[in-house]
Amino acid sequence: MELEALHAISRLLSATSMQRESLREILKVLDERLHLKRGTVTLLTMDDAELVVEAVGEVEVTPEQMAATYREGEGILGHVLATGRAEVVPVVSREPRFQNRIHKRGPGKGEFSFICVPISLGSEVLGTLSCDLMHSVQFGLDNAERFLGIVASMIAGDMQNRRVLRLQREALESENRRLKDALICDYHPENIIGNAREMRQVYRKIKQVASSDTTVLIRGESGTGKELVASALHYSGSRADGPLVKVNCAALSENLLESELFGHEKGAFTGAYQSRKGRIEEAEGGTLFLDEIGEFSPLTQVKLLRVIQEREYESVGSNRTKRANVRIIAATHRDLEAAVADGSFRQDFYYRINVFPILLPSLRARKSDILLLANHFAEKCGKTLGKPIHRISTSAINMLLSYHWPGNVRELENCMEHAALVCGGEVIQGQDLPPTLQMPGIEEQATDSSNLKQRVAMLEREIIIDALKRCNGRVVEVAGELGITDRMVRYKLKNLGIDVKAITRQH
Repeated sequence: MELEALHAISRLLSATSMQRESLREILKVLDERLHLKRGTVTLLTMDDAELVVEAVGEVEVTPEQMAATYREGEGILGHVLATGRAEVVPVVSREPRFQNRIHKRGPGKGEFSFICVPISLGSEVLGTLSCDLMHSVQFGLDNAERFLGIVASMIAGDMQNRRVLRLQREALESENRRLKDALICDYHPENIIGNAREMRQVYRKIKQVASSDTTVLIRGESGTGKELVASALHYSGSRADGPLVKVNCAALSENLLESELFGHEKGAFTGAYQSRKGRIEEAEGGTLFLDEIGEFSPLTQVKLLRVIQEREYESVGSNRTKRANVRIIAATHRDLEAAVADGSFRQDFYYRINVFPILLPSLRARKSDILLLANHFAEKCGKTLGKPIHRISTSAINMLLSYHWPGNVRELENCMEHAALVCGGEVIQGQDLPPTLQMPGIEEQATDSSNLKQRVAMLEREIIIDALKRCNGRVVEVAGELGITDRMVRYKLKNLGIDVKAITRQH
């Protein structure tokens, strides 16, 4: 019977099931095959402070009983934990240390013995295995103790294997994260800030196309940083040593834009008192960035199409053909597909510039980057103004995250410049932000008693969070700073849902 039970237990431990399920099945085997009743496995908590119930056999146990714990030296289980040696209680009813916390053994069910053995790895006690043995069962206490010791060793070996596998898995996951982070850093252009998933896709696209001469179309709302992406493409590619020439097509009329791009000869038009190089020629050997290309007239589109396809063009007022050795990067915030549909944008030109599109997300689509960008701009503006700005307050952060940012990153930079200019200390407060970010309807909200309570709680939360940041999460110091007891601080932390660890990690 014992050999059969050991064989069944070894098969259970070799299976890939969860640890708790395996332990329950082992205790079931002990019950059914050897009549070792009320089997229980307790394991040490992560901080080694106490034993908690991990698994029980085929008996009814209430949630309160499952929540039972034993500290070192407390009861039979606590004594086994402290000494690392097995304990055998021949008659439970005569043992004063027996505390009956996990199983409620009622009277009138006959006398029984209790056996508890340590689950150990070397000198390290991981937990306990215990069972009841009825006096009517002819198994013997010595045999039962020895057998449970063998089973406990098998459980300890299984726990060690699981621990090794877990550490290996964690090491692989850590290495995987490290490689991903290294890959992101490799893709991450130095001039662009942002770790959001949408931005990582942009970095990958920049990496894919930077080394080629492929025409790139950067799309996105105004203020999303299209010019920064153009710079990253240029300085990451083979033309980095050449010039990067930028033209804002929306700022020039059709005639001026043509002259700006292609240059003109002396006398080509009224006011052309001397010849002038165009931007295409200035960008020779480098990159020409055409911002807001959606503003081109159909005639200019035709001429630029020739530059892209044939690499040829003529200056205004000249019949001499020039060669263009430039890479073209275009950008627009317009819906070019709609412009093609209504005839304001040539379809052939659209297909020629849309070879490799890069879509920049709006700031509201990557809210996780708002605080990162805000801190960067605050520090940058602080240095420019000669102000050491060290932090953005919780109230200001909430306002930044609540705003919809129609002007995107450019608007955020302007807001932080305004805040850095008006702030009176080293911390940017909510009132330092521009009026467009201020919360509306405060006076109306204050007239409602429930809203007033919410606003008081919000203010309390911000004050406590700011104090936690200054005191690096030390509750006693926070209490001293705020003039209340540390017990009151802990009460506030619980009621207001403040995670001290999360705050100290971010700070």
